[in-house]
Amino acid sequence: MRRHLNVPVAFLLALPLVAWGAPVEVPQASQPLLKEIGTAPSAERIEADIRTLVGFGTRHTLSETESSTRGIGAARRWIKTEFERISAECGGCLEVRYVSDVVSGETRVPDPVEITSVIAIQRGTDDPDRVVMMSGDIDSRVSDVMDATSDSPGANDNASGVAGTLEAARVLSRHRFGGTIVYAALAGEEQGLFGGKILAGHAQQEGWRLEAVLNNDMIGNIAGINGVVDNTTARVFAEGTRFTETPEEARARRFTGGEVDSPSRNLARYIDRMADRYVPNLDVMMIYRLDRFGRGGHHRPFNDIGAPAVRIMETNEHYDRQHQDLRTEDGIVYGDTIDGVDFDYAAKLTALNAVTLAGLASAPPPPADVGISGAVTADTTLKWQRPTGSQARGLAGYRIYWRLTTEPQWSRSIYVGDVDEYTLENVVIDNYFFGVAAVGHDGAESPVVFPGAAGSFGGYDAGPSTP
Repeated sequence: MRRHLNVPVAFLLALPLVAWGAPVEVPQASQPLLKEIGTAPSAERIEADIRTLVGFGTRHTLSETESSTRGIGAARRWIKTEFERISAECGGCLEVRYVSDVVSGETRVPDPVEITSVIAIQRGTDDPDRVVMMSGDIDSRVSDVMDATSDSPGANDNASGVAGTLEAARVLSRHRFGGTIVYAALAGEEQGLFGGKILAGHAQQEGWRLEAVLNNDMIGNIAGINGVVDNTTARVFAEGTRFTETPEEARARRFTGGEVDSPSRNLARYIDRMADRYVPNLDVMMIYRLDRFGRGGHHRPFNDIGAPAVRIMETNEHYDRQHQDLRTEDGIVYGDTIDGVDFDYAAKLTALNAVTLAGLASAPPPPADVGISGAVTADTTLKWQRPTGSQARGLAGYRIYWRLTTEPQWSRSIYVGDVDEYTLENVVIDNYFFGVAAVGHDGAESPVVFPGAAGSFGGYDAGPSTP
C-alpha cells in the first residue's frame, strides 16, 4: 500500500512534532506504563546494591575469585544470586546465566584469566530474537591498572551502573514486552573491554537482533571537577558512521548523507525524547562522539559488530574519584568511594534506561530496508519492509519524520498508517533528512530509521517468524 500527501511547503515548515492532517486514526501519543516506569526506580535499593558491591573490597578483573567476601568472584556470584532472586519474584521470568571466555596474552591480561559476565534475559512474547540491552561494569581499579589487591571500591565507576541495571530488572520484570530485554553486568572493562567483546560474540552466535545497547558507565556523580553540581542532565555518547561500513556503503553515503544518522545516533535521539516525555527533571545532552575524548567504554564492542550502542553517564565527571589509589594529598581526597555517589541521581538515570528499554521492547521492530527517492522532483517517496507473523503483533502503522539537515532532533512528522510506501508531495528531498518509525497500537514507537545502509537497524530474521 502507498499514500500521498500534498500540502504547501510553508505549512510543512510550521508543523509540530506530533502528527497532523493524517487520513488515518493516530495511536495515542503517551503511554501510561512509561509514565509509571519513569519514577519507579528506588534510590534506596540502588544505594543498598552499591554498598554491597563496594563491600567486596576490590572487583579488579585479576582479583580473588574463590573468596566469598572479597574480589570479583564474590561480586559476580552475588550479582547472579540477585538476578535469580528478582526472577523468582516474577515467577521465573528471567533466564540468568554466566557468559565467559578465557583471555590471555594481552597487555593488561598477560596470564590466562576467565572473564565472566552475568546476564539476565527477559524473553519477549512476540519477537524474542529482537533484543534491547542495558549494561554496567562489574570491575574496578586503582591508579595502577594491574593492581589487583589494593582496596578499589569503584562506587561510582562502576557499581552505580551495575546497581542501576539490577534495579531496572526489578522494575521491568513486573511487566511483559513484545521484544526481549537483556540485563548485563559485564566484566573486564578496565582491562580491555573484554566482557563486552565476549558478550557481543555470544549475541552473534545466539542470533540476537540487537536493536539497542545502553551502556551505563558512571551514573551516580553530580559534582564535577569543574566545580559544577548538576543533577538534571545526563550525557548520551553515540558514534556517527558505522564502524562496519563497507567502501560501497561509504560511497553511497557521500551522496545521500547519513553521517549523523547512524542507528546509534537515532537511538540517542530516541533516548532524548523519552527523557523529555517520561523522566521528570532530566534533560539529555547528546554527544556526537563514540565516547569521551580519547577514552572508551563497553558499548564499543557492540558498535564494532555494527549494533546500535550508546554510553549513558553523568554530565560532570570528577577525575580525582576515578582510577585512583585511596589517599589524601595536599588536602585533596582521592578515590572512588561511596560518599561521591548521589543515589537519587543514579535512580533518575536508571529510570531513563528503564523507560527506553520498555519503550523499545513494547514497540514494533524498526522498519527494515528503508529506501528513499525524489531526486529532481518536488516530491519525496519513502519505502520500507513491513514485518510479518508474530513480529507484526501490535503494529498499527508507521510515522514518517523529517528535519532540516542542521537540526539535531526530528522536528516534523506525520503518521501514515499501515502502509509500506508513502509520498510527501511538495517536500523537496534535497532540503531535509528523512526517516521512518514503526508505531504500535498503544503508541509505542521504534527509533527513527534513516534510509539506506547508513541508518539501518539490521532488518529481520531470514527464517520464519516466531509463532
